[in-house]
This record gives sequence, structure tokens and C-alpha cells, in this order.
Amino acid sequence: MFRFDFADTITAAVLLAMVAVAAVSDIRRRKIPNWLTLGGMAGGLVLQTVLHGLAGLLHSAEGLALGFGVYLAFYCLRAMGAGDVKLMAAVGAIAGPALWFQMFVATSVTAGVLALGLSLATGRLRQTVWNMAYIVMELMHFRAPYFRHPELDVKHGRALKMPHALAIAAGVAACVLLPGARFNLSRLLA
Repeated sequence: MFRFDFADTITAAVLLAMVAVAAVSDIRRRKIPNWLTLGGMAGGLVLQTVLHGLAGLLHSAEGLALGFGVYLAFYCLRAMGAGDVKLMAAVGAIAGPALWFQMFVATSVTAGVLALGLSLATGRLRQTVWNMAYIVMELMHFRAPYFRHPELDVKHGRALKMPHALAIAAGVAACVLLPGARFNLSRLLA
């Protein structure tokens, strides 16, 4: 039986609104505005504190740290832009660490499907598969892949680019809206 939970509904609405605005901005301008990401981080901390007290604040801070830390590693490898790092930190601040991880997995799957489609559409599938194999080999040897192949840097002019906020928005939406999704923040904080 469906049970309405005010805190989860507010949290879901804030998450969906934030990632939708980020996706539109990333598609149109290839930038995610700081007012949105930093506001999302601060708003997530405040929202969860208001809804769940000190436990909510700590949960929100853990989610922010997890989202920032994981995506900072991608940024350091030059696989993501700074806006993507801040957006996933904001998602973590709003959702907390356990839900953030679910959203991260859904985002990763979505990003893979979108990247495959983009590679096929641009006729670069073979090059993309080679790049992925090369990246894995370089990382296994603890080397940054972009040192020998600068086109693997997301900021390089020849890099195949995709608005990652679109994948983030789809991953978050899947976790929040799909039947059977386990979006229940109140249960995690109980």
C-alpha cells in the first residue's frame, strides 16, 4: 500500500527540480550554474536538518562528501567537468549517501547508454572502444590517460563530449519515479 511521506515528497521534488534545471543548462550552454549547485548543497543541508534534525544534517553532510569525493576523482582524471562534481555533491546533500549511491549507479548506466548512442551517431564507436580499453590499461598502471593522449581530457577540443547532467537527471529520476524504486529517505533516518 502506498504511504504518503511529506519529507520524502519534498526531498524528491527538490532533487527533480534541481537536476532538471541542471540538465537543460548543460544541454544549452554546456555549463551548470554555481547558483544551482552551491544552492543545492546548502539547501540540502538545511532541508534535511529541518526535516530530520541533527541526524538529517549528518546524513546530508555524508551524502555531500560522498558525491563530491567520488566525482572529484573523475574530475582529477579529467573525465568530468567541475559542474558535474558540484551537481553530484548537491544530489548527495539532498539525498544522503545510500540514496546517492543508488542514483550514482543509475546515472552511470544512463551515461553509458547515452555515450554509446553518441559514439554510434558520430561514427566514433571503434575509437571510443579503443579509448575505453586504453583508459583501463593506463589506470591499472596508475597513470593518467590524458598524459599520452590529450584528446582523452574532457576539455580537449577533439574530445567527444556529452552533457553529463542529462545522465544525472535521468539517473535521479529513475530512482525517484520508477515503480519499485527504493526512494525512502525517512526510513533510512529512522
